Amino acid sequence: MENLSKSNKSSSQSDLLKPLNMNSTSSNTMLNSNKTNLKSKTPSKTPLKLISSCKKNPTTSKTNDRYIPNRTDNGIELSYHLLSKENVENEHEQINKQKIDNIKRKLLCELSQTNEKESKILNFNSRLNDSEQSFSENLKLLYNSGSSSMLKAQTYRHVINAPEKVLDAPDFKDDFYLNLIDWSSTNNLAVGLNKDLYVWNATSKEIYQLFSMDENSSEYITSVGWIQKGNVLAVGNSKHMIQLWDVNKKCVLRTLKSHVSRVGSLAWNSHILSSGSRLGDIHHHDVRVAKHHIGISKSHTQEVCGLKWSLDGRYLASGANDNLALVWDGNYSLESHNPLHVLRDHTAAVKAVSWCPWQGNILSTGGGTADGKINMWNVYNGNIIQSVDTESQVSCILWSKYHKEFISSHGYENNQLSIWKYSDMSKVCDLTGHSNRVLKMAMSPDEETVASIGADETLRLWKCFAHEKKRSKDSSLVESKSQSSFSRCIR
Repeated sequence: MENLSKSNKSSSQSDLLKPLNMNSTSSNTMLNSNKTNLKSKTPSKTPLKLISSCKKNPTTSKTNDRYIPNRTDNGIELSYHLLSKENVENEHEQINKQKIDNIKRKLLCELSQTNEKESKILNFNSRLNDSEQSFSENLKLLYNSGSSSMLKAQTYRHVINAPEKVLDAPDFKDDFYLNLIDWSSTNNLAVGLNKDLYVWNATSKEIYQLFSMDENSSEYITSVGWIQKGNVLAVGNSKHMIQLWDVNKKCVLRTLKSHVSRVGSLAWNSHILSSGSRLGDIHHHDVRVAKHHIGISKSHTQEVCGLKWSLDGRYLASGANDNLALVWDGNYSLESHNPLHVLRDHTAAVKAVSWCPWQGNILSTGGGTADGKINMWNVYNGNIIQSVDTESQVSCILWSKYHKEFISSHGYENNQLSIWKYSDMSKVCDLTGHSNRVLKMAMSPDEETVASIGADETLRLWKCFAHEKKRSKDSSLVESKSQSSFSRCIR
Protein backbone atom coordinates (compact mmCIF):
# COMPACT_ATOMS: atom_id res chain seq x y z
CA MET A 1 0.00 0.00 0.00
CA GLU A 2 2.88 2.35 0.59
CA ASN A 3 4.00 1.85 -3.00
CA LEU A 4 0.51 2.48 -4.24
CA SER A 5 0.17 5.72 -2.26
CA LYS A 6 3.56 6.91 -3.42
CA SER A 7 2.73 6.22 -7.00
CA ASN A 8 -0.55 8.04 -6.65
CA LYS A 9 1.09 11.08 -5.16
CA SER A 10 3.79 11.18 -7.80
CA SER A 11 1.38 10.82 -10.71
CA SER A 12 -1.50 12.89 -9.42
CA GLN A 13 -0.69 15.79 -11.77
CA SER A 14 -0.35 13.56 -14.86
CA ASP A 15 -3.44 11.50 -14.07
CA LEU A 16 -5.54 14.65 -14.14
CA LEU A 17 -4.53 15.29 -17.75
CA LYS A 18 -4.87 11.81 -19.26
CA PRO A 19 -7.15 8.81 -18.87
CA LEU A 20 -6.28 5.82 -16.83
CA ASN A 21 -4.07 3.27 -18.48
CA MET A 22 -3.70 -0.25 -17.12
CA ASN A 23 -0.49 -0.68 -19.05
CA SER A 24 1.28 2.30 -17.41
CA THR A 25 4.14 1.91 -14.94
CA SER A 26 2.10 2.94 -11.88
CA SER A 27 -0.57 0.42 -12.71
CA ASN A 28 1.98 -2.36 -13.08
CA THR A 29 3.45 -1.52 -9.66
CA MET A 30 0.00 -1.58 -8.09
CA LEU A 31 -0.85 -4.94 -9.64
CA ASN A 32 2.43 -6.49 -8.57
CA SER A 33 2.10 -5.33 -4.95
CA ASN A 34 -1.48 -6.51 -4.58
CA LYS A 35 -1.26 -9.68 -6.57
CA THR A 36 -2.44 -11.80 -3.66
CA ASN A 37 -5.45 -9.61 -2.92
CA LEU A 38 -6.55 -9.52 -6.60
CA LYS A 39 -6.57 -13.30 -6.84
CA SER A 40 -9.10 -13.50 -3.99
CA LYS A 41 -11.56 -11.13 -5.76
CA THR A 42 -13.99 -12.05 -8.54
CA PRO A 43 -12.99 -10.34 -11.81
CA SER A 44 -15.44 -7.82 -13.23
CA LYS A 45 -16.41 -7.09 -16.88
CA THR A 46 -15.72 -3.40 -16.45
CA PRO A 47 -12.09 -2.50 -15.73
CA LEU A 48 -13.03 0.83 -14.24
CA LYS A 49 -15.12 -0.83 -11.59
CA LEU A 50 -12.28 -3.07 -10.56
CA ILE A 51 -9.88 -0.10 -10.28
CA SER A 52 -12.28 2.01 -8.24
CA SER A 53 -12.82 -0.81 -5.74
CA CYS A 54 -9.08 -0.82 -4.98
CA LYS A 55 -9.17 2.75 -3.68
CA LYS A 56 -10.14 2.36 -0.03
CA ASN A 57 -8.78 5.67 1.28
CA PRO A 58 -8.76 8.23 -1.52
CA THR A 59 -6.48 11.15 -0.95
CA THR A 60 -7.57 14.71 -1.33
CA SER A 61 -5.66 16.54 -4.00
CA LYS A 62 -4.77 20.16 -3.64
CA THR A 63 -5.85 20.68 -7.28
CA ASN A 64 -9.25 19.97 -8.87
CA ASP A 65 -9.73 16.32 -9.83
CA ARG A 66 -11.31 15.29 -13.16
CA TYR A 67 -14.99 14.28 -13.31
CA ILE A 68 -15.83 10.81 -14.63
CA PRO A 69 -19.58 10.62 -15.29
CA ASN A 70 -21.64 7.43 -15.22
CA ARG A 71 -22.93 6.98 -18.76
CA THR A 72 -24.68 3.65 -18.34
CA ASP A 73 -28.10 5.31 -18.40
CA ASN A 74 -27.42 7.68 -21.31
CA GLY A 75 -27.94 5.11 -24.14
CA ILE A 76 -24.46 5.42 -25.57
CA GLU A 77 -24.64 2.12 -27.39
CA LEU A 78 -28.03 2.95 -28.93
CA SER A 79 -26.79 6.36 -30.03
CA TYR A 80 -23.70 4.88 -31.60
CA HIS A 81 -25.82 2.28 -33.40
CA LEU A 82 -28.16 4.93 -34.81
CA LEU A 83 -25.28 7.10 -35.96
CA SER A 84 -23.51 4.23 -37.65
CA LYS A 85 -26.78 3.07 -39.27
CA GLU A 86 -27.43 6.53 -40.67
CA ASN A 87 -23.93 6.67 -42.09
CA VAL A 88 -24.40 3.28 -43.76
CA GLU A 89 -27.73 4.35 -45.25
CA ASN A 90 -26.18 7.55 -46.55
CA GLU A 91 -23.42 5.54 -48.16
CA HIS A 92 -25.97 3.23 -49.81
CA GLU A 93 -27.95 6.22 -51.06
CA GLN A 94 -24.85 7.74 -52.58
CA ILE A 95 -23.94 4.45 -54.24
CA ASN A 96 -27.48 4.01 -55.60
CA LYS A 97 -27.51 7.59 -56.84
CA GLN A 98 -24.24 7.03 -58.66
CA LYS A 99 -25.60 3.85 -60.25
CA ILE A 100 -28.77 5.64 -61.36
CA ASP A 101 -26.74 8.49 -62.84
CA ASN A 102 -24.56 6.02 -64.72
CA ILE A 103 -27.62 4.21 -66.10
CA LYS A 104 -29.20 7.50 -67.19
CA ARG A 105 -26.00 8.54 -68.92
CA LYS A 106 -25.76 5.22 -70.77
CA LEU A 107 -29.41 5.40 -71.86
CA LEU A 108 -28.98 8.93 -73.16
CA CYS A 109 -25.89 7.90 -75.09
CA GLU A 110 -27.68 4.91 -76.61
CA LEU A 111 -30.76 6.91 -77.56
CA SER A 112 -28.75 9.71 -79.12
CA GLN A 113 -26.24 7.26 -80.62
CA THR A 114 -23.38 9.32 -79.26
CA ASN A 115 -20.91 8.99 -76.48
CA GLU A 116 -20.07 11.58 -73.84
CA LYS A 117 -17.30 13.09 -75.91
CA GLU A 118 -19.52 13.50 -78.94
CA SER A 119 -22.31 15.02 -76.85
CA LYS A 120 -20.14 17.90 -75.68
CA ILE A 121 -20.62 21.32 -77.19
CA LEU A 122 -16.90 21.71 -77.86
CA ASN A 123 -14.76 18.71 -78.62
CA PHE A 124 -11.00 19.32 -78.56
CA ASN A 125 -10.00 15.81 -79.57
CA SER A 126 -8.33 15.13 -82.85
CA ARG A 127 -10.70 14.79 -85.79
CA LEU A 128 -11.43 11.33 -87.15
CA ASN A 129 -10.25 10.28 -90.55
CA ASP A 130 -12.71 10.90 -93.34
CA SER A 131 -13.19 7.20 -93.99
CA GLU A 132 -13.69 6.40 -90.32
CA GLN A 133 -15.97 9.36 -89.81
CA SER A 134 -18.07 8.58 -92.86
CA PHE A 135 -18.42 4.97 -91.74
CA SER A 136 -19.64 5.95 -88.28
CA GLU A 137 -21.97 8.59 -89.70
CA ASN A 138 -23.41 6.06 -92.13
CA LEU A 139 -24.06 3.66 -89.30
CA LYS A 140 -25.89 6.38 -87.36
CA LEU A 141 -27.91 7.30 -90.41
CA LEU A 142 -28.86 3.68 -91.02
CA TYR A 143 -29.91 3.15 -87.41
CA ASN A 144 -31.86 6.39 -87.17
CA SER A 145 -33.69 5.79 -90.43
CA GLY A 146 -34.86 2.42 -89.18
CA SER A 147 -35.89 3.64 -85.74
CA SER A 148 -37.51 6.96 -86.52
CA SER A 149 -39.68 5.80 -89.38
CA MET A 150 -40.43 2.16 -88.76
CA LEU A 151 -41.83 0.41 -91.79
CA LYS A 152 -45.46 -0.61 -91.47
CA ALA A 153 -46.03 -4.34 -91.45
CA GLN A 154 -47.42 -5.83 -94.61
CA THR A 155 -51.18 -5.88 -94.16
CA TYR A 156 -52.02 -7.80 -97.32
CA ARG A 157 -51.77 -11.56 -97.28
CA HIS A 158 -50.92 -13.98 -100.05
CA VAL A 159 -54.04 -15.34 -101.75
CA ILE A 160 -53.97 -18.28 -104.13
CA ASN A 161 -55.54 -16.86 -107.27
CA ALA A 162 -56.23 -20.19 -109.00
CA PRO A 163 -59.32 -22.30 -108.26
CA GLU A 164 -58.85 -25.46 -106.25
CA LYS A 165 -61.47 -27.27 -108.33
CA VAL A 166 -63.37 -26.49 -111.53
CA LEU A 167 -66.66 -28.37 -111.91
CA ASP A 168 -68.97 -28.57 -114.90
CA ALA A 169 -72.46 -27.05 -114.46
CA PRO A 170 -74.40 -27.63 -117.70
CA ASP A 171 -77.77 -25.94 -118.34
CA PHE A 172 -77.20 -23.42 -115.58
CA LYS A 173 -79.70 -20.60 -116.12
CA ASP A 174 -78.16 -17.23 -116.91
CA ASP A 175 -80.66 -15.25 -114.81
CA PHE A 176 -79.41 -12.50 -112.51
CA TYR A 177 -82.46 -12.69 -110.20
CA LEU A 178 -82.15 -16.36 -109.24
CA ASN A 179 -80.16 -17.92 -106.37
CA LEU A 180 -79.17 -21.43 -107.40
CA ILE A 181 -76.32 -22.59 -105.10
CA ASP A 182 -75.96 -22.90 -101.33
CA TRP A 183 -73.54 -24.67 -98.96
CA SER A 184 -74.86 -26.41 -95.84
CA SER A 185 -73.43 -26.66 -92.34
CA THR A 186 -72.97 -30.40 -92.98
CA ASN A 187 -70.65 -29.66 -95.95
CA ASN A 188 -73.13 -30.38 -98.75
CA LEU A 189 -73.22 -28.08 -101.78
CA ALA A 190 -76.59 -27.86 -103.56
CA VAL A 191 -76.70 -26.71 -107.19
CA GLY A 192 -79.84 -26.08 -109.23
CA LEU A 193 -79.31 -26.72 -112.94
CA ASN A 194 -82.51 -25.80 -114.76
CA LYS A 195 -84.82 -28.75 -113.86
CA ASP A 196 -82.27 -30.83 -111.94
CA LEU A 197 -81.02 -30.51 -108.38
CA TYR A 198 -77.54 -31.90 -107.63
CA VAL A 199 -75.77 -32.29 -104.30
CA TRP A 200 -72.00 -32.52 -103.94
CA ASN A 201 -70.69 -33.80 -100.63
CA ALA A 202 -67.43 -31.90 -100.09
CA THR A 203 -66.28 -34.41 -97.46
CA SER A 204 -66.76 -37.66 -99.36
CA LYS A 205 -66.53 -36.04 -102.84
CA GLU A 206 -69.76 -37.86 -103.76
CA ILE A 207 -72.08 -36.28 -106.34
CA TYR A 208 -75.70 -37.34 -106.77
CA GLN A 209 -78.93 -36.05 -108.29
CA LEU A 210 -81.54 -35.31 -105.67
CA PHE A 211 -84.51 -34.89 -108.06
CA SER A 212 -85.52 -33.72 -111.51
CA MET A 213 -88.62 -31.79 -112.56
CA ASP A 214 -90.91 -32.84 -115.40
CA GLU A 215 -89.03 -32.58 -118.66
CA ASN A 216 -92.23 -31.91 -120.63
CA SER A 217 -93.06 -28.82 -118.58
CA SER A 218 -91.52 -25.37 -118.75
CA GLU A 219 -90.92 -25.23 -115.00
CA TYR A 220 -87.46 -24.89 -113.51
CA ILE A 221 -85.65 -24.43 -110.20
CA THR A 222 -85.40 -20.79 -109.07
CA SER A 223 -83.77 -20.87 -105.61
CA VAL A 224 -82.14 -23.17 -103.06
CA GLY A 225 -81.43 -22.67 -99.36
CA TRP A 226 -80.17 -24.94 -96.56
CA ILE A 227 -81.57 -24.79 -93.06
CA GLN A 228 -78.97 -23.30 -90.70
CA LYS A 229 -78.28 -26.60 -88.91
CA GLY A 230 -79.19 -29.90 -90.50
CA ASN A 231 -79.83 -31.60 -93.84
CA VAL A 232 -83.13 -29.96 -94.80
CA LEU A 233 -83.01 -28.17 -98.15
CA ALA A 234 -85.61 -25.67 -99.33
CA VAL A 235 -86.08 -25.49 -103.11
CA GLY A 236 -88.15 -22.81 -104.80
CA ASN A 237 -89.42 -23.14 -108.35
CA SER A 238 -91.26 -21.33 -111.09
CA LYS A 239 -94.50 -23.11 -110.11
CA HIS A 240 -94.84 -20.70 -107.14
CA MET A 241 -94.02 -23.46 -104.66
CA ILE A 242 -91.33 -24.31 -102.12
CA GLN A 243 -90.36 -27.90 -101.40
CA LEU A 244 -88.55 -29.05 -98.25
CA TRP A 245 -86.26 -32.00 -98.88
CA ASP A 246 -84.54 -34.37 -96.47
CA VAL A 247 -81.23 -34.87 -98.26
CA ASN A 248 -80.20 -37.91 -96.23
CA LYS A 249 -83.44 -39.77 -96.93
CA LYS A 250 -83.79 -38.17 -100.40
CA CYS A 251 -87.47 -37.47 -99.94
CA VAL A 252 -89.81 -34.46 -99.84
CA LEU A 253 -90.87 -33.51 -96.32
CA ARG A 254 -93.56 -31.00 -97.30
CA THR A 255 -94.56 -28.44 -99.92
CA LEU A 256 -95.24 -24.79 -99.03
CA LYS A 257 -97.80 -22.92 -101.16
CA SER A 258 -98.51 -19.23 -100.65
CA HIS A 259 -96.96 -17.32 -103.56
CA VAL A 260 -98.56 -16.60 -106.92
CA SER A 261 -95.28 -16.06 -108.80
CA ARG A 262 -91.86 -17.67 -108.96
CA VAL A 263 -89.80 -17.78 -105.75
CA GLY A 264 -86.35 -16.40 -106.54
CA SER A 265 -84.86 -16.00 -103.04
CA LEU A 266 -84.88 -17.90 -99.74
CA ALA A 267 -83.54 -17.16 -96.25
CA TRP A 268 -83.68 -19.23 -93.04
CA ASN A 269 -83.97 -17.94 -89.46
CA SER A 270 -84.01 -21.04 -87.27
CA HIS A 271 -87.38 -22.74 -88.04
CA ILE A 272 -88.67 -19.69 -89.97
CA LEU A 273 -88.25 -19.71 -93.75
CA SER A 274 -88.62 -16.39 -95.60
CA SER A 275 -89.18 -16.35 -99.36
CA GLY A 276 -89.20 -13.56 -101.92
CA SER A 277 -91.20 -13.64 -105.14
CA ARG A 278 -91.29 -11.95 -108.52
CA LEU A 279 -94.18 -9.71 -107.41
CA GLY A 280 -92.04 -8.14 -104.69
CA ASP A 281 -93.69 -9.66 -101.61
CA ILE A 282 -91.88 -11.60 -98.88
CA HIS A 283 -93.66 -14.48 -97.13
CA HIS A 284 -92.68 -16.02 -93.80
CA HIS A 285 -93.27 -19.71 -93.08
CA ASP A 286 -93.09 -21.64 -89.82
CA VAL A 287 -92.09 -25.07 -91.06
CA ARG A 288 -93.05 -26.74 -87.76
CA VAL A 289 -96.79 -26.15 -88.02
CA ALA A 290 -99.46 -27.15 -90.51
CA LYS A 291 -100.51 -23.57 -91.26
CA HIS A 292 -97.04 -22.51 -92.20
CA HIS A 293 -97.81 -19.06 -93.65
CA ILE A 294 -97.44 -16.72 -90.67
CA GLY A 295 -96.42 -13.35 -92.08
CA ILE A 296 -96.02 -11.00 -95.06
CA SER A 297 -93.53 -8.21 -95.66
CA LYS A 298 -94.52 -6.23 -98.71
CA SER A 299 -92.92 -2.99 -99.81
CA HIS A 300 -90.90 -3.84 -102.93
CA THR A 301 -92.55 -3.13 -106.25
CA GLN A 302 -90.47 -5.56 -108.34
CA GLU A 303 -88.88 -8.99 -107.98
CA VAL A 304 -87.06 -9.75 -104.73
CA CYS A 305 -83.67 -11.16 -105.71
CA GLY A 306 -81.71 -10.79 -102.45
CA LEU A 307 -82.80 -11.98 -99.00
CA LYS A 308 -80.77 -12.51 -95.81
CA TRP A 309 -81.46 -12.72 -92.07
CA SER A 310 -78.97 -11.25 -89.62
CA LEU A 311 -77.07 -13.76 -87.50
CA ASP A 312 -78.95 -12.80 -84.34
CA GLY A 313 -82.33 -13.00 -86.12
CA ARG A 314 -83.28 -9.42 -85.30
CA TYR A 315 -83.28 -8.03 -88.85
CA LEU A 316 -84.14 -9.19 -92.34
CA ALA A 317 -82.49 -7.50 -95.34
CA SER A 318 -84.06 -7.64 -98.78
CA GLY A 319 -82.96 -6.37 -102.18
CA ALA A 320 -85.03 -6.12 -105.33
CA ASN A 321 -85.15 -5.02 -108.93
CA ASP A 322 -86.69 -1.70 -107.84
CA ASN A 323 -83.15 -0.54 -106.87
CA LEU A 324 -84.05 -0.59 -103.17
CA ALA A 325 -82.61 -2.41 -100.18
CA LEU A 326 -84.96 -2.72 -97.20
CA VAL A 327 -84.33 -3.60 -93.56
CA TRP A 328 -87.17 -5.30 -91.67
CA ASP A 329 -87.51 -6.14 -88.00
CA GLY A 330 -88.20 -9.67 -86.79
CA ASN A 331 -91.83 -8.97 -85.90
CA TYR A 332 -93.91 -10.18 -88.82
CA SER A 333 -97.62 -10.83 -89.16
CA LEU A 334 -100.15 -11.67 -91.84
CA GLU A 335 -100.77 -7.95 -92.24
CA SER A 336 -98.09 -6.20 -94.24
CA HIS A 337 -95.96 -3.79 -92.22
CA ASN A 338 -93.47 -1.09 -93.11
CA PRO A 339 -89.69 -1.67 -93.12
CA LEU A 340 -87.38 -0.09 -90.57
CA HIS A 341 -85.16 1.50 -93.23
CA VAL A 342 -85.43 2.10 -96.95
CA LEU A 343 -81.93 2.28 -98.44
CA ARG A 344 -82.12 4.26 -101.68
CA ASP A 345 -78.50 4.86 -102.68
CA HIS A 346 -78.28 2.24 -105.46
CA THR A 347 -79.26 2.99 -109.06
CA ALA A 348 -79.70 -0.62 -110.23
CA ALA A 349 -81.13 -3.90 -108.96
CA VAL A 350 -79.89 -4.93 -105.51
CA LYS A 351 -79.20 -8.66 -105.36
CA ALA A 352 -76.14 -8.76 -103.08
CA VAL A 353 -77.19 -8.38 -99.43
CA SER A 354 -75.02 -9.73 -96.61
CA TRP A 355 -74.49 -9.11 -92.88
CA CYS A 356 -71.14 -8.58 -91.18
CA PRO A 357 -70.60 -11.65 -88.95
CA TRP A 358 -68.68 -9.83 -86.18
CA GLN A 359 -70.62 -6.54 -86.21
CA GLY A 360 -74.33 -7.28 -86.30
CA ASN A 361 -75.48 -3.78 -87.24
CA ILE A 362 -73.43 -3.63 -90.47
CA LEU A 363 -75.21 -4.54 -93.71
CA SER A 364 -73.45 -4.74 -97.08
CA THR A 365 -75.34 -4.25 -100.35
CA GLY A 366 -74.26 -4.38 -103.98
CA GLY A 367 -75.88 -2.88 -107.06
CA GLY A 368 -76.32 -4.12 -110.61
CA THR A 369 -74.66 -3.10 -113.85
CA ALA A 370 -75.87 0.51 -113.89
CA ASP A 371 -74.68 1.01 -110.31
CA GLY A 372 -71.70 -1.21 -109.47
CA LYS A 373 -71.29 0.10 -105.91
CA ILE A 374 -70.84 -1.78 -102.65
CA ASN A 375 -72.28 0.10 -99.67
CA MET A 376 -71.85 -0.53 -95.96
CA TRP A 377 -74.87 0.52 -93.90
CA ASN A 378 -75.47 1.03 -90.20
CA VAL A 379 -78.93 -0.44 -89.68
CA TYR A 380 -79.31 1.36 -86.35
CA ASN A 381 -79.73 4.68 -88.15
CA GLY A 382 -79.87 3.74 -91.84
CA ASN A 383 -76.73 5.70 -92.78
CA ILE A 384 -73.91 4.71 -95.13
CA ILE A 385 -70.60 3.99 -93.39
CA GLN A 386 -68.40 3.12 -96.38
CA SER A 387 -68.82 2.82 -100.13
CA VAL A 388 -66.69 1.63 -103.03
CA ASP A 389 -67.33 1.70 -106.76
CA THR A 390 -66.45 -1.65 -108.35
CA GLU A 391 -67.31 -0.47 -111.88
CA SER A 392 -69.09 -3.76 -112.60
CA GLN A 393 -72.26 -5.66 -111.74
CA VAL A 394 -72.30 -6.98 -108.15
CA SER A 395 -74.17 -10.28 -107.75
CA CYS A 396 -73.13 -11.53 -104.30
CA ILE A 397 -71.16 -10.60 -101.15
CA LEU A 398 -69.71 -13.01 -98.57
CA TRP A 399 -67.76 -12.27 -95.37
CA SER A 400 -64.68 -13.87 -93.82
CA LYS A 401 -64.71 -13.53 -90.06
CA TYR A 402 -61.21 -14.99 -89.73
CA HIS A 403 -59.50 -12.49 -92.06
CA LYS A 404 -61.90 -9.55 -91.48
CA GLU A 405 -62.47 -9.34 -95.24
CA PHE A 406 -65.32 -9.78 -97.70
CA ILE A 407 -65.53 -11.10 -101.24
CA SER A 408 -67.78 -9.89 -104.05
CA SER A 409 -68.71 -11.54 -107.36
CA HIS A 410 -69.01 -9.50 -110.55
CA GLY A 411 -70.15 -9.50 -114.14
CA TYR A 412 -68.94 -7.63 -117.20
CA GLU A 413 -66.20 -6.94 -118.02
CA ASN A 414 -63.75 -9.01 -115.99
CA ASN A 415 -66.25 -11.52 -114.52
CA GLN A 416 -64.05 -11.69 -111.44
CA LEU A 417 -64.24 -12.26 -107.71
CA SER A 418 -62.77 -9.41 -105.67
CA ILE A 419 -61.52 -9.61 -102.08
CA TRP A 420 -61.71 -6.44 -99.98
CA LYS A 421 -60.38 -5.34 -96.62
CA TYR A 422 -62.87 -4.12 -94.05
CA SER A 423 -63.28 -1.37 -93.05
CA ASP A 424 -60.96 0.68 -95.29
CA MET A 425 -62.54 -0.97 -98.38
CA SER A 426 -59.14 -1.50 -100.00
CA LYS A 427 -58.88 -4.29 -102.55
CA VAL A 428 -56.75 -7.29 -101.64
CA CYS A 429 -56.85 -9.08 -105.00
CA ASP A 430 -58.99 -10.27 -107.91
CA LEU A 431 -59.73 -13.92 -108.69
CA THR A 432 -60.25 -14.44 -112.40
CA GLY A 433 -61.17 -17.52 -114.40
CA HIS A 434 -64.84 -17.28 -115.32
CA SER A 435 -65.43 -16.47 -118.96
CA ASN A 436 -68.91 -15.04 -118.32
CA ARG A 437 -70.55 -13.14 -115.48
CA VAL A 438 -70.55 -14.68 -112.00
CA LEU A 439 -74.12 -14.96 -110.71
CA LYS A 440 -73.86 -16.47 -107.22
CA MET A 441 -71.42 -17.58 -104.52
CA ALA A 442 -71.55 -19.82 -101.45
CA MET A 443 -69.09 -20.36 -98.58
CA SER A 444 -68.02 -23.64 -96.99
CA PRO A 445 -68.88 -24.25 -93.31
CA ASP A 446 -65.22 -23.90 -92.30
CA GLU A 447 -65.22 -20.47 -94.03
CA GLU A 448 -62.09 -21.26 -96.04
CA THR A 449 -63.49 -22.09 -99.48
CA VAL A 450 -65.80 -20.08 -101.73
CA ALA A 451 -67.85 -21.67 -104.52
CA SER A 452 -68.76 -19.46 -107.48
CA ILE A 453 -71.04 -20.29 -110.37
CA GLY A 454 -71.41 -18.30 -113.56
CA ALA A 455 -73.08 -18.02 -116.90
CA ASP A 456 -70.12 -19.90 -118.41
CA GLU A 457 -71.67 -23.06 -116.87
CA THR A 458 -68.74 -23.73 -114.55
CA LEU A 459 -68.61 -23.98 -110.78
CA ARG A 460 -65.24 -23.04 -109.28
CA LEU A 461 -63.94 -23.64 -105.77
CA TRP A 462 -61.52 -21.05 -104.43
CA LYS A 463 -59.61 -21.59 -101.20
CA CYS A 464 -59.14 -17.86 -100.83
CA PHE A 465 -59.79 -17.61 -97.08
CA ALA A 466 -57.52 -20.43 -95.93
CA HIS A 467 -56.53 -20.17 -92.30
CA GLU A 468 -52.81 -19.74 -91.83
CA LYS A 469 -52.32 -22.92 -89.81
CA LYS A 470 -54.25 -25.07 -92.25
CA ARG A 471 -53.00 -23.73 -95.55
CA SER A 472 -51.82 -26.51 -97.84
CA LYS A 473 -49.12 -26.26 -100.48
CA ASP A 474 -51.24 -27.97 -103.16
CA SER A 475 -54.31 -25.75 -102.81
CA SER A 476 -53.52 -23.91 -106.04
CA LEU A 477 -53.69 -27.02 -108.24
CA VAL A 478 -56.75 -27.58 -110.40
CA GLU A 479 -57.98 -31.16 -110.27
CA SER A 480 -58.97 -32.13 -113.78
CA LYS A 481 -60.21 -35.53 -112.65
CA SER A 482 -62.87 -33.95 -110.44
CA GLN A 483 -63.98 -31.80 -113.34
CA SER A 484 -64.46 -34.75 -115.67
CA SER A 485 -66.21 -36.92 -113.06
CA PHE A 486 -68.59 -34.13 -112.13
CA SER A 487 -69.29 -33.56 -115.82
CA ARG A 488 -70.19 -37.23 -116.35
CA CYS A 489 -72.53 -37.25 -113.36
CA ILE A 490 -74.36 -34.10 -114.39
CA ARG A 491 -74.63 -34.74 -118.10
